[in-house]
This record gives sequence, structure tokens and C-alpha cells, in this order.
Amino acid sequence: MALRPVMVNIKALDHSAVGRFWAEALGWSAYSPGVTTYVGPGGGLVWPDPVAVGIDVVPVPEPKTTTKNRVHLDLATTSAAHQAELVARLRALGATPVDVGQGEVPWTVLADPEGNEFCVLEPREIYRDTGPIAAVVVDCADPRAMARFWGEAVDWTVHEVADDHASLRAAKGGGPYLEFLRTPDVKTVPDRVHLDLLPYPGDDRGVEVARLRALGATDLDVGQGDVPWTCLADPEGHEFCVLAPS
Repeated sequence: MALRPVMVNIKALDHSAVGRFWAEALGWSAYSPGVTTYVGPGGGLVWPDPVAVGIDVVPVPEPKTTTKNRVHLDLATTSAAHQAELVARLRALGATPVDVGQGEVPWTVLADPEGNEFCVLEPREIYRDTGPIAAVVVDCADPRAMARFWGEAVDWTVHEVADDHASLRAAKGGGPYLEFLRTPDVKTVPDRVHLDLLPYPGDDRGVEVARLRALGATDLDVGQGDVPWTCLADPEGHEFCVLAPS
């Protein structure tokens, strides 16, 4: 039994526009298979992608609050010139600089057209083979505890665990890292960005959900009604969904 992260879910007032932004930002394609906009590698819609973690932009009626998201994307670059070019291109696409108290750092903090924060990293050897998304980053109080929960929740390998930082990645390599950063702030509003997990073919979603509850996940009602996925929260309250196998 195992679950795999397959999508980063982003809520948006205009899912088509935000989806187009992220497709251009990542050099991927935007697909509209239903009421959402899915962003994944080009060449035709393949879901779930065998390596990449896609982005699913979901329409909602509420705008983002001024509170910083507790989940964000870090984008990879291969050189200082690539970082500068990417930042300039993203700003031309509608991204805006954001001050989240980062101070003087070698990465650039931006927000997408609806205010969702993300970072364009300086070149780092660890992210040389991730593709355009280096990491999905989660703010938390206890990275060690998050690594324990998520290391059991999904079939990714724990790579690093420390008091201030923990990271996981797919055992086969390729694709982004899942990282947990210790931060002093606490969660006060529902996540605008969250992970969607998928059982493997032949696995039972109900069994997987029960396993997650036993690990410390709790049921979550966000007004989803009768849907074919299950909304849960991890031990620090970060929302995530377990999708139905397709």
C-alpha cells in the first residue's frame, strides 16, 4: 500500500489565467479536461505523469487573503543567467516581487497573478535533475514530525531530517522534492495551495485513508460535499486530498 503525490492544487478566481501563467512559467502545457486547468509537461495530457508533479488550478469564489501561503513552489535554475532571465520572463507574464521578510538572499521571491508566493532559486546542484519545479515547500513548526508523518503517508524516501528542515523525494529520483521548513508563524487560514495524493492501481482508497488517520491525519470538511476524493489534514493542519484511482 502506498500513495504518491501527483498534483499541487492551487485555488484561483480565474483558473484559466492562473493555469496559463504556470504553464508559461514552467515551460509546460495547460489542459482543461473539466472544470479545472491542469498544468503538466507538454506533448499531450498524461495523468498521472510518471515523474513530474503537475499543477491543478481549481476555481473558487474567494480571493487569496494577505496571509502568506504555508505551501509554495521553488523553481530551479541552472545558472545565474538563467535565474535572471527566468525572473524577468515571469515578471513579464504578470508575476510581482514579494517581501515575506526574506532579507538579502540569493533567491527571488515572487507571486503569481493572484498573489500565490513562489521562489526562483539560485543554481543548486541538488536540484539539477528535478525539472522546472525544484521543490514543494511546506512551512511547519516541527520538520522532524512532518518527515515522520509524510514519510509514512507517501512512497517517497526521506532524504534529510534536521530541526529546521526535512526533505523527501520519489525513490526512483526525478521530479521535485517535498520539503518542510521550520517557521515561527502558525497556520491561521485554509491553505490556498495543497498536495493531492493518488493510490496506485489496485489499491483501495478507503484503506489508504484509514491508514493515514492511524498515522495522525484528521478528516476535513471544506464544504466539498459528496465528492470522489477525501479531504484530510496532516498533524499540523495542512490540508491535502486523497484522490480516487482513475
